[in-house]
Amino acid sequence: MAVPERRTDIGPPHYEQFLPPVIKKNYGKWKYHERLSPGLMVHVAESGDKLYTIRVASPRLLATDTIREICEIADKYCDGYLRFTSRNNIEFLVSDESKVEPLQNELKERGYVMGGIGPMVSNLVHTQGWVHCHGAATDASGLVKAIMDELFEYFTTKELPNKVRIAIACCVNMCGAVHCSDIALVAVHTKVPTIQHERVKDMCEIPTTIASCPTAAISPDPAKKSVKIKEEKCMYCGNCFTVCPAIEIKDPDRDGVAVVVGGKVGSLRSNPKFSKMVIPFISNDPPRWPKAVAAVKLILETYAKHARKHERVGEWIERIGWERFFSLTGIEFTWQHIDDFTFARETFRTAATFKY
Repeated sequence: MAVPERRTDIGPPHYEQFLPPVIKKNYGKWKYHERLSPGLMVHVAESGDKLYTIRVASPRLLATDTIREICEIADKYCDGYLRFTSRNNIEFLVSDESKVEPLQNELKERGYVMGGIGPMVSNLVHTQGWVHCHGAATDASGLVKAIMDELFEYFTTKELPNKVRIAIACCVNMCGAVHCSDIALVAVHTKVPTIQHERVKDMCEIPTTIASCPTAAISPDPAKKSVKIKEEKCMYCGNCFTVCPAIEIKDPDRDGVAVVVGGKVGSLRSNPKFSKMVIPFISNDPPRWPKAVAAVKLILETYAKHARKHERVGEWIERIGWERFFSLTGIEFTWQHIDDFTFARETFRTAATFKY
């Protein structure tokens, strides 16, 4: 008698279990794909089979009722098959062409917004913000709402020279893809953490707290049975607060966001790029963050006006030069922009675009 397969909870299940039948049938045998509208694309296999993808915006932080509704729609039109992209878009996967239009109509009736495919702004990827994160320097969810309200037409109708990926991180630990997005906001603390010495001995492990600092700014303070921070070495990252709640990093009056641009993950036409800072600090101004929203819109519209077709934001800036970028956008150049990472060097023969 065959021994039944043992099921465990070690590791994720194999992705193949969740592929639609049309993908399993034509795996590795797709002929081409085509964008039919900002929210609809089709993949065509060598066999002639087609798979339609309808992309819908998502706020990322979803209520249980909303997830149930999404699953209900997928069961009705897609045989239950859907996926969430890495940027929190919902994609309904339809193999029956006759169901595409009815699905689009129902999504509209239920208030879902379709778009983000092709040379447009996709859904924003972001971190937890004030909703969940104990060390957040801004509210990522609130910023996403404010920004996408302003850039809504770039998700649904207006096209750009190339796709633009926008991200928001609520602190410099960057749980989001801020370091490799076209335009991004990263929240920053701007003061040295305060230490509640009387609580350290009851709430913190001294060796762990010292080890948490990436710049070795924390050292023991035996006289107080606590720790001390060397101010000139602190970079306000908040790692110490994560392991020791008696060290407080947050400050509602001095926390805010920096704006970085030019990053990308893809290696098409040029190597992947890290983002570079263009605005060192914008103070928090909830609930609508008008200054931060205006800065993102300014950069996006300047890029849309001056970039060549297919250029990503970073590629456009490299072509015209950073001096021209600051001139076109009117953003002030400050001493914080000066790159003083003298230890960094280029590593050759490692990029996907390297040619002999």
